[in-house]
Amino acid sequence: MSEPEFNQDRQPRADALGDSQRGLGRWMQIAVIGLFVFAAIAVLSLAKDFLVPVVLAFLLSMVFGPVRRVFDRRGVPPVLSSIGIVLLLLTLLLGLVSALAVPASDWIDNAPRIERQVQHRIAEVSRSFNGLLQFNDKIEELTKSDADRQVEKVEVKQRGLTATAMMLAPPIMAQFGFTLVLLLFLLASGDMFYEKLVHVLPTFRDKRRAVAIAFNIERKLSRYLLTITLINLGVGVAVGASMAVLGLPNALLIGLVAFLLNFIPYLGAFAGMVMVATIAAISFDWLGWTPIAAGIYLAINILEGQFATPYLVGRNLRLNTVVVFISVSFWAWLWSVVGMVVAVPLLVAVRTLCEHIDVLHNLGDFLSERHAEQIDEDSPDKPGLRAPDSRP
Repeated sequence: MSEPEFNQDRQPRADALGDSQRGLGRWMQIAVIGLFVFAAIAVLSLAKDFLVPVVLAFLLSMVFGPVRRVFDRRGVPPVLSSIGIVLLLLTLLLGLVSALAVPASDWIDNAPRIERQVQHRIAEVSRSFNGLLQFNDKIEELTKSDADRQVEKVEVKQRGLTATAMMLAPPIMAQFGFTLVLLLFLLASGDMFYEKLVHVLPTFRDKRRAVAIAFNIERKLSRYLLTITLINLGVGVAVGASMAVLGLPNALLIGLVAFLLNFIPYLGAFAGMVMVATIAAISFDWLGWTPIAAGIYLAINILEGQFATPYLVGRNLRLNTVVVFISVSFWAWLWSVVGMVVAVPLLVAVRTLCEHIDVLHNLGDFLSERHAEQIDEDSPDKPGLRAPDSRP
């Protein structure tokens, strides 16, 4: 075999070997990314007692950063403005705790009576199934052996709600205290982190982009949380007023709880409906008021979700509803209630970051609502979907 024929025979084999190596390399990259994701989730879960207050403090510092700069421009030292912001947050927190403490303690003390009332209501609803239940109990009694009947039952008494709340209160208050202290240090340090970031980056373009990203995230988070807080306040007022008209007890407290629950997308509205339905079931003699109260709560949340939020929240802050639901569920599984609260602000921060980094534009489009950003016709290189040209 001549030398050219030998080289021509080896070339397809070399190409096939190169393709297989490149394919193996891609699969190895995917495997490494998967292992990194699993390791990150494990770290977030194991270190949640430390990471939860840290993440809360950084989010709050980005929210209140523009407020601190307003005081800086008026000559107020950062330390004084930071102390004022933290004291205001602490006052609001103590006000909420005091407003919820007395009614919550009454509910905890009356928990056995409330439980009996709820069971009585459930028994009334399921009265039509009593025959089937009695038949099932009779079958179980007949199928029991003598040994089963003679076995002594051991009942394990669980701790009461009051004891459980007293055991959980110190760790929760410690985490809130750590969050406020860290927030004080972050706000009092001014723009030190941004200055360090600018100093580390090599080129002027990178420095300018980093500062733009940081300030844009701050501005959007502040705007989003302020708008959502005002919307939730309106929801709380509407729920409290409507429940007072229905005659539910502690209507003011119900409105306050609705205000707090509405910070949790989807799951908060469901929890509020269950709460209102339970209170109506044990407060009124006629069970028909239960779906009426829950329906009013649902109607208020539908009006808020379909009209108030889309109108007041900017178009560039709207997120993909499916991604929001998955994110809230994931962070609820990972960090419980605090995870549900921080899920959407984290999505807003990630989406804002994607707007400034070219390789993450597609991820930003995926996180955003459909047609959330209007593509400028004068910038054809901007990523996104264009409407098809209707001209022939």
